[in-house]
Amino acid sequence: MNKAIILLVLGFLSIKSFSQVKKEHYQQFDISLPFRGNNTYGQIDNYGNRSDYWFLPNGLSLKYGVGVYQKKWLALGMHSGINWILSDKIVTVPVFINFRLSPKIGYETRLYFQGGFGKSIVIGRGSLMGEYKKVSLGIENSDGVSIFVELEDHHGFSFGTNGKVVSFSLGLSLITF
Repeated sequence: MNKAIILLVLGFLSIKSFSQVKKEHYQQFDISLPFRGNNTYGQIDNYGNRSDYWFLPNGLSLKYGVGVYQKKWLALGMHSGINWILSDKIVTVPVFINFRLSPKIGYETRLYFQGGFGKSIVIGRGSLMGEYKKVSLGIENSDGVSIFVELEDHHGFSFGTNGKVVSFSLGLSLITF
């Protein structure tokens, strides 16, 4: 619990010191669909249907965050959301610091990289809490709408054998500056 408090305090101090450069704020909303590998790919079931999909949907993820930015190129914010991961049968609430780097690659297009680190809390399973890490790569237009791929790692709890919950997602994002 002390690590979580220290992480949140450092996050707010980082945002405060970053915002001394220029006070411009952003809001970001993400919706994504986690996927998992299809173990029955290519197999035929009892009814003669073949499983032709490499990946299958594995839940839903919604996130919202606010923060400060400089020239739409560099941003730092506090984000949270809710993740439903179907294969692990859990719902988590990540609270994390988000760092965003988004250089222009065209006249109205930006490529962005986001990294996040924080805590992930499991809902409905007692007091389970673990570390949360995420990495996103996306492409954004001039209206702030983007498509991205994301890898999330909820470390510290699992109901399987590997000790972590990992998800790969494809999603849409809206950011307003």
